[in-house]
Amino acid sequence: MADLRLREHRPGDMGWVIHRQAALYCQEYGWNEEFEALLAEIAAAFLREFKPGRERCWIAERDGRTLGSVFLVRDTDEVAKLRMLYVEPSARGQGVGRALVAECLRFARAAGYLSVTLWTNDILTAARKIYVDEGFRLVSEEKHHSFGQDLVGQYWRLDF
Repeated sequence: MADLRLREHRPGDMGWVIHRQAALYCQEYGWNEEFEALLAEIAAAFLREFKPGRERCWIAERDGRTLGSVFLVRDTDEVAKLRMLYVEPSARGQGVGRALVAECLRFARAAGYLSVTLWTNDILTAARKIYVDEGFRLVSEEKHHSFGQDLVGQYWRLDF
């Protein structure tokens, strides 16, 4: 992990993140273009409404290769949202996701947020394990049909 670098976003990163996460989730879960549209909407809102000191995107890199990313965005003055966590298949199981989430939560605390929420789907088991290990608690679940699939969406919350 010593050679893992977490950096802030720069021009071109959003397109890459949208592309990679959409392509991976299509391949791994059969998700369609609706998911890509959601990713693009989240990324566009992040760039248009970016609040330095309150929001951030981290890109995980090793040897110049992008391994994953995560976003922290403002929901209210007291609540932030963790968004769009993903890790490249070649980097999974190496602590990249944990490092991204830990840095996201460290930043949220330092920015003065009182809690962090997130929305995910129950089939994303590796990410959910990270959230549980970091202290998030499941708030609610709901069945939905999105991204061309029948899914179970989950809302999670971590209070500091």
